[in-house]
Amino acid sequence: MSGQFLAKVPKAWILLACIGLLALNLRGPFVAVPPVVNVIQAELGFSPVVLGLLTSIPVLCFAVAASLASLTARKFGAEFAVTLTILGVLAGVIVRSAGGAALVIAGTVIIGLAITVGNIAVPLIIRRDFSPMRQGTAMGVYTAALNIGSFLTSMVTAPLAELAGWRVALAAVGVLAVVAIVFWTLAVGPRAAFVPSGATVSGGEVHPAVKGARWITAGLTAGFTGQAFSYYAVTAWLPSYLNDELGMSASAAGAGSSLFQIFAIVGGLGVPFAAKYFSTTTAAVTLGLMWTAVPAGLMLAPDLWWLWSTSGGIAQGGGITLIFIAIIKLAKDQASAGRMSATVQGLGYCFAGVAPPLVGFVHNSTGSWTPALLLVLASTLMFFAGTTASVRLVPKGR
Repeated sequence: MSGQFLAKVPKAWILLACIGLLALNLRGPFVAVPPVVNVIQAELGFSPVVLGLLTSIPVLCFAVAASLASLTARKFGAEFAVTLTILGVLAGVIVRSAGGAALVIAGTVIIGLAITVGNIAVPLIIRRDFSPMRQGTAMGVYTAALNIGSFLTSMVTAPLAELAGWRVALAAVGVLAVVAIVFWTLAVGPRAAFVPSGATVSGGEVHPAVKGARWITAGLTAGFTGQAFSYYAVTAWLPSYLNDELGMSASAAGAGSSLFQIFAIVGGLGVPFAAKYFSTTTAAVTLGLMWTAVPAGLMLAPDLWWLWSTSGGIAQGGGITLIFIAIIKLAKDQASAGRMSATVQGLGYCFAGVAPPLVGFVHNSTGSWTPALLLVLASTLMFFAGTTASVRLVPKGR
């Protein structure tokens, strides 16, 4: 019955739904840890350093394994790479919840490696299977779903842990993986999903119509580095800032900072819509200004924190969408898109992984949030400059 139903639905819509379901699994598994970190520490006796690793290991995997993930997608096929991602996430959350400290760390590493493959494979599928007119929409759905998954997971984990324990709460995110693998198999077929079928494709780095190609990857890498550093720094420390500077309770600060995550959905879906009426350069400049407004606004007008959180949310959701759209449109072929994506994400996530501890160190060392916010301001300016310089090279009509 399900097969007959899917046969009547246009392939593009089925694939778009599957991409959304997949994206729900690509951030939630490690966002689930912070709400129950104190319970985990009390039961397993983790040191603060190890607790920090539970959230930083996946980001570090994004950095060190990006090239391997790109090779996996090219050698074995994007469909099989997505299957590895979903099954890897499912295996990781089960292992993480099954035993003591060693299994918690091992499961976290598995999750990080699996998600790294998905980070590379999904943009390749969007580039290959969607028309140029629909690629932006598909990428917007993908990035919006990333943030929806993060938001839902962070909201549900703590209440579920109170009812059933932290192990059940962390394992519960595996339900989304089960749903995703079922729909993915129905959409692409068991053979494509579970049998490797890729082949290495040679080609240049960027599309021949693009001038100044040697600087494109560098510009996008700088833009993504600024985007990722700012995102993880603000995500980690905005609740503490609201608590320290405005006297908010921990729960109120957490709820307030959720605006930063919620409005990313607006940015992710808004950029493809705006692209129909405005140039990519206009989008990059607008998002750059909105990103820069976050640290500048928190320093100059902290009482308007809700405005800066909203602005930053739209900017971070729209920023990552714009960068990935640029990659899939500027690359000459699938192999080039994979290599470019691996370079941009690999280097960008290297800096993202050190963002929370570095910003925390600067704050603790100076006793003030101003130097820490200046560091974030520098990263938002990097996003502004790198992204604006690169996306203007996207040829019209592609």
